[in-house]
Amino acid sequence: MTLHPAVLALLVASLLTGCMVLYAGWYGARILLQWEIGSGSERQLELERRTYLISTLLSVAFAVQLFSLFLFVFTADRLHGMFSGAMCAAGTLNVNGFGYPVLVLKIATFLLAGLWLVVNHADTRGYDYPLIKPKYALLLVLGPLVLVEGYLQYRYFAGLHPDVITSCCGSLFGQGQKGIGGDLAALPAGPMEGALFGGMAATVACGIRFHRTGRGGYLFSVASAITLAVALASIISFICLYIYELPTHHCPFCILQKEYGYVGSVLYIALFGGGVAGMGAGALMPFRGRGSMARVVPALQRRLTEVTLVLYLLFTLVATYRILFSPFRMAYLGMP
Repeated sequence: MTLHPAVLALLVASLLTGCMVLYAGWYGARILLQWEIGSGSERQLELERRTYLISTLLSVAFAVQLFSLFLFVFTADRLHGMFSGAMCAAGTLNVNGFGYPVLVLKIATFLLAGLWLVVNHADTRGYDYPLIKPKYALLLVLGPLVLVEGYLQYRYFAGLHPDVITSCCGSLFGQGQKGIGGDLAALPAGPMEGALFGGMAATVACGIRFHRTGRGGYLFSVASAITLAVALASIISFICLYIYELPTHHCPFCILQKEYGYVGSVLYIALFGGGVAGMGAGALMPFRGRGSMARVVPALQRRLTEVTLVLYLLFTLVATYRILFSPFRMAYLGMP
């Protein structure tokens, strides 16, 4: 199974990313311990030169890390035909005990890598290395997660055997099933609709206020993160029902397939892109008045806020369109 082209691409990407993270982590630890911007010592000059190379390497590595989340899910979906019982990526990820942990780690590293790229972009626009220590402190948190994810991803693909009978998405994401998939599918549709559209409205309101006044950045960031989580749960709870036009099909992966116009790709890209941008705006809040960041951060935060609002509105419009124009109608009093 590891000789499949997409699997090879993921494994090689993880290996290269892991090597770059290890290399950068070594110098990141040195920077955190030895960085003295006012010093003209040979050691300080070496660290300053080295940080340009490390930032470039990590920018490439973490951009690949962002892409790998979608490639991983795409690959799992394309492999489902090789396993009895699998109808989509849900079944493929359930072939062994490593599939879903890898997916969770990829989501976590996607969000953290996105935040690192935001902080690094701001740092490179300053002349006095204002965010050098915060971004390498974040690297020391993100690095081990990337390495663990790469190892578990290898164990997952190496443990895929075509003779395994796996579960279909209906048994994994069905109401009454044990596990988080069943719990999300059982969330009541009516309250979840209110939470989703109310959360989107609150996030947009916070974003407009922050964009206009520069106040409420933390509130906007928290709202973006909560809305991301609520929207992901809502896809399983009720949005996918309108897309599938079935009252019992809660799978979050089948919407990525051609039969449904790849609408899931639009929804997930909009959600994760908007979530990273919104949380990135909040991550920069402590540095708004730090040195050269006083002129860089506010403008960058406004752009990040605009990205969040556009992508979250895109998600809302696509989801609303599928709900309004689907022949499926849900009787809230008759089903959860």
